[in-house]
Amino acid sequence: MDPGWAERLKAQFNATYFAELKQFLVREREQFTVFPKGKDILRAFELTPFDAVRVVILGQDPYHGPGQAHGLCFSVPEGVPLPPSLQNIFKEVARDTKLHMSGKGDLTPWAQQGVLLLNATLTVRAGEAGSHQGRGWERFTDAAIAALSNERTGLVFMLWGKYAQDKQALIDTDRHYILTAPHPSPLSAHRGFLGCGHFSAANEILAAQGGLPIDWRI
Repeated sequence: MDPGWAERLKAQFNATYFAELKQFLVREREQFTVFPKGKDILRAFELTPFDAVRVVILGQDPYHGPGQAHGLCFSVPEGVPLPPSLQNIFKEVARDTKLHMSGKGDLTPWAQQGVLLLNATLTVRAGEAGSHQGRGWERFTDAAIAALSNERTGLVFMLWGKYAQDKQALIDTDRHYILTAPHPSPLSAHRGFLGCGHFSAANEILAAQGGLPIDWRI
């Protein structure tokens, strides 16, 4: 984990709830397959250092299918078919920015440019969406969001769907920019995610602050 994140999350790692969460994960792995692999659970915090964050995209849960989850929300490793939500994200990137998307689903290039791709819950039981919710991960990731809100300025938070939008309570809207839209899931994308323009809007916000744009091409 990036040292900046480690320092800010140290109190969480030392908290009683986190010890209980680790014990829960040990028991889960004894009985079930758990995604992502242990080395990838905190990958978002490794690829996007605290001081490098410029954009935050919030997801809810890791993918629960074999080979899909690798520690970045909405992302899948290269060679894995694109899940429907990611297909819609790429449709909107292409529409909004006129960039050609390759069809690869690994969003690591975004993370390396300062896009924090953070799920609220960082693990899941194979085949059971939401199975690790309410076990402590939300408290951990809420602390990460609050640290960004309190210590950084001018970040762009993309909040897609009600679950992500409920996290606005953690964000100082006088210091940061909030972009909201329906979730990119096929159940809701047609209600306003497709056409939201968040990717060009984020770059306009970054440019207005003298920052480099995100190259959204994958």
